[in-house]
Formats: sequence, C-alpha cells, structure tokens
Amino acid sequence: MSEVKRGYVRPLDIRHGHVDMSHGSGGRAMAQLVEQLFAAAFDNEWLAQRNDQALLPRPAGRIVMSTDCHVVSPLFFPGGDIGCLSVHGTVNDVAMSGAQPLYLAAGFILEEGFPLADLKRIVDSMAKAARDAGVPIVTGDTKVVEAGKGDGVFITTTGVGVVPPGIEISGDRARPGDRILVSGTIGDHGMAVMSQRESLAFGTDLVSDTAALHGLVAAMVAAVPELRVLRDPTRGGLATTLNEIASQSGVGMLIEEAAVPVLRQVGAACEFLGLDPLYVANEGKLVAIVPAAQAQTLLQAMQAHPLGRRAALIGEVTADEHHFVQMRTRFGGRRIVDWLAGDQLPRIC
Repeated sequence: MSEVKRGYVRPLDIRHGHVDMSHGSGGRAMAQLVEQLFAAAFDNEWLAQRNDQALLPRPAGRIVMSTDCHVVSPLFFPGGDIGCLSVHGTVNDVAMSGAQPLYLAAGFILEEGFPLADLKRIVDSMAKAARDAGVPIVTGDTKVVEAGKGDGVFITTTGVGVVPPGIEISGDRARPGDRILVSGTIGDHGMAVMSQRESLAFGTDLVSDTAALHGLVAAMVAAVPELRVLRDPTRGGLATTLNEIASQSGVGMLIEEAAVPVLRQVGAACEFLGLDPLYVANEGKLVAIVPAAQAQTLLQAMQAHPLGRRAALIGEVTADEHHFVQMRTRFGGRRIVDWLAGDQLPRIC
C-alpha cells in the first residue's frame, strides 16, 4: 500500500483500504500508516520528536502511572467507541488517586483485513478524547496479527499523572462511619454495549456514560481535601468496586437500594436480561468515600459539576470483621452484595 517515487508517498486509501501485514513490518507501509493516520491525528510537540520514547519535562510532585487494555465488543457502541474509551479509561484510573493526568501512551494490536476507514474513525475519536481531556498521546506502538488471530482492534493505553501535595487517596483508607457517594447513574455503559452487541431494542436510547473524570475529581479534591477513597466502578460495576475497597480497608459497607441512582431505561433493560445494575460496568462514574462531616460539602461540589449532576449519597462504611458489603432494600430487609463468581458481561471495556 506504500509507494515512493521521486519523493512522493501515495496517500493511504482510507475509504477502501484495509490493514495488511506490511503495516506491522517496520518498513515503508508501517511508516506510512503511522505518519498519515496516527501521527496526523495525535500530533503534539512530544510525539513530533519521532523517537521510540517521549522526552518529557519532569513534573513536581508524586508520579502516578496506570495502564489499561481495551478489548470491547462491539468496537462502536451508542455514546462512544473503543478509541475514546481507551483514553477515558486510563485518564480516570490516574485521576482516582487525586492526580492530574499529564500524558498517555498508546499501543495498537490490529488484525489483518481491518478496514482503514474504521481504524481512522477510532483514531480520530481517540484523538478528540485526548484533546478534550487535555492529556496528549505522546508515544505508542502498532503491531499487526494475521486474519483470524485478533478481533479487529485491541488498544492498550498507559497514563502518567502527578498528585498534588497533601492529597492522600487510596483504597485502604476507608474508615467506619465514612459516607459513600457515587457521581451519577450506574450501569449506563454496560447496558449500552450490551444492547448494541445483542441488537436489542428497548424502545428508548441506552447510551454509554464514557467520559474523562479528572475535572470532576479536581473539583472534589478542591472542595474536600480529606477525601479518603476514589474509584471508578468499571468491570464488575459498583458492587465489585465496593467489595474491593471493603477488602483493602478491612471494613464493611451498607448501602441503601433506594439511594442508588439507576436510569429507568437501564433498570428496565437489566430486568429484561436478568441482570443486576449493581454489577454492570460504568465508564464515566466514580465512587467516593469521605468522612461523614464532609459528605454534604462533597455532594454539593459533585452536583455542581456537569459530570456529577446526579451524584448521590448511597451509604456508609461500617465496622465488619467479615468485610461484607450489604444493601438495605426498599422493603427494609438486608442482602449481601457479594463478589461476582464470574463475569456476567465479558468484553465490556
């Protein structure tokens, strides 16, 4: 697909072309793909160095680093795609420490035969998400596997950020009496992907909540520096996230079913499919745990931000040597919200 004559390089045939093995060979075709697609979309001063690494200025403060692999199926879903998801997922993982995300690296595994038009759509979405978040993609890598040995596109992103002085946010810091908050409705992403995957029509739109949350986190940290825990409830949903935190901190939790925000259409879709929204993935929501005295201040700060308008206080941390997460039902009873035995929704992110 690459041709060099008298200094001219034939443009990629984005409309009709496909990924082939030469795009991963390290030769002219690969250089063409990198320059005309990836570098053109992700262009910034660090990527423009064109080295195998990015030489970056040293930030002041403690460094945070996270990496995330993205294998979502289908690649395109209502409200997003694997491109923006790969940016949002890693930006959010970095931000959950209270950090300001600074840079991203991206790795692509492409399957032979994948349409270049779809790849461009993904890359453009990824580039827009990075620009909107203010977190540039500064380095990366691309590999190609034979047809039948991949699933179109897999993307791995790695993020680096810096934590401001005086901020200590970690999954092991929840204490009995603390309050538990969520930034909005749960289960939106998982059900949007599921509806697209199964070609289900529920009579209403199900849209992914995928979003970069570092702006919301910054507002929360500014309002309540005493924040103890932040976590984005992705795979396994809210239930799994709360169990993870309870185990890390050596505490229990009690949440109120009536307080957990769930969109009507998401609840209906979950009921139709026999799923529990507590276990359905989110990509634009977070869980926060804060001392009780600061809970209302934090809630107000969250609700003042566009990504936290539907934030809610959903429960409290308890003293429990068994580290159980429990839910008080609408009928006044209690049930254990346990770990999943398996994955009820695979390939969701």
